[in-house]
Amino acid sequence: MASSSNNSIKQQNYDYFLVLDFEATCDEERKIYPIEIIEFPVLKINARTFECESIFHTYVTPTINPQLTKFCIDLTGITQDMITNQPKFDDVLQNFHLWLNNEKLLESNTKFIFVTCGDWDLYTMLPSQCNYFKLSCAEYFNRWINIKKSFKQATGKFARDGMMGMLKDLNIQHIGRHHSGIDDCKNIAEILKQLAKHGYIFEENRKK
Repeated sequence: MASSSNNSIKQQNYDYFLVLDFEATCDEERKIYPIEIIEFPVLKINARTFECESIFHTYVTPTINPQLTKFCIDLTGITQDMITNQPKFDDVLQNFHLWLNNEKLLESNTKFIFVTCGDWDLYTMLPSQCNYFKLSCAEYFNRWINIKKSFKQATGKFARDGMMGMLKDLNIQHIGRHHSGIDDCKNIAEILKQLAKHGYIFEENRKK
């Protein structure tokens, strides 16, 4: 079914897209282990209208390397104060599950899939942190769309320079701060919407 605002948007295979983009502890000069998620943002995008209906967003207090590096702060804009006294990772996973439930996304007749810019968030970052802290990783995290692969299939162009390159190729104005998780989610959602307006139908294309 096409949306009322743009008749080129075709019926999708999903009811909702959950745009996700983690930010994590990092440093330029030394390898941090384990890397820990410090920002967990998700946008709930209606697959008919491609408008955002709800947001899950929290900063996360890292436990192994609680002090952010200057490089991480400069890159993400996330300061020490922003992660202090925030939920720990295991609580965030529980809170996210409750959010999914409250948004009725876990009902049997609702079909959703995550959307990421690359495979790192759900193929590498989340499983590695869950494994390190011996936490179970919910099955719904195993399905996602890598928007860079969708972009390549829809336009025939490689997503050079990642999100910023796709925005430029699609003539979308970048908003917010690059490497702010919540801002990156908003920009990825605009890419998602623009590809849908070109008639693209999204399919799961995660790294196996």
